[in-house]
Amino acid sequence: MAMGAADLVPGVSGGTIAFITGIYEELLSTIGGLGLETVKSLFQRGPVATWHDFNLGFLGALGAGILVSVAAFAGLLHHLLLDHPVLLWAFFFGLVAASVPLMLREVKRSQVGPAGVALFLLGGGLAWWLTGLPPLVQGDAPLFLFFSGAVAICAMILPGISGSFILVLLGAYSAVIGAIKGMDFIRVGAFGAGVMTGLIGFSKGLGWVFRRHRTLAILLLSGFLIGSLRKLWPWKENVSALFTHSDGRVEFLQANILPGEHANPQIAGACLCAVFGALLVTGLGRLGRMGQTTSTRG
Repeated sequence: MAMGAADLVPGVSGGTIAFITGIYEELLSTIGGLGLETVKSLFQRGPVATWHDFNLGFLGALGAGILVSVAAFAGLLHHLLLDHPVLLWAFFFGLVAASVPLMLREVKRSQVGPAGVALFLLGGGLAWWLTGLPPLVQGDAPLFLFFSGAVAICAMILPGISGSFILVLLGAYSAVIGAIKGMDFIRVGAFGAGVMTGLIGFSKGLGWVFRRHRTLAILLLSGFLIGSLRKLWPWKENVSALFTHSDGRVEFLQANILPGEHANPQIAGACLCAVFGALLVTGLGRLGRMGQTTSTRG
């Protein structure tokens, strides 16, 4: 459910939640294990054996939680983004900032060499650059939506990079939302096919990286988290209108500003929300460690 709520907001990644709760590598290995063998097993061994052999119960529980969260919180988060953006961005700023030390606790100082430092800085610089780019020209061609889905889902499972923000950046966010609302099955199907293709392929590659170079991967992803804070800075100003979404919302090119330059800075409230976000993610991290400990003992 926490992953679903995070993915609803452009700028926050569900992959961050997956990592700090200790399910990230299982998520990668489970998704990466899906493919033609899964289909063969379904016909040869039956649904029950396939369900257990490919850890589909894990994906089922995770998917159900994400769907419930999207259904329950989409309206609330939409309201907060429109009416209380400073407080909402402050909450997620605190959440993501507190996630960095939780990720880095997985790395021993003796394991950090020049390559690790370089990847950490590369991840931070890349995320900082990406989150400062203006959205591209919109498109709604099925082939374009296919590739947009493949790229966005890759970002969605990377801590620090938001899939919904990548859709905005690519200029596909409005087209996807419009296709879903309008029940345009061709475009929704093209987007969904891209999501499945990107998810399985990218999970296999990222899973291989984690198995072979776990420390370097964590340092790179930690850099992504720090760089993504640029997008989550609570105080922003609208620079220019870019386009209008299908629901009437106007997408603006925004720039970060100091609290004193904002019309309604809400500094005290923002600080409280940031602290609450940090405490929440710390609590999720402890729950994840408790779950891993219980699983190990079992």
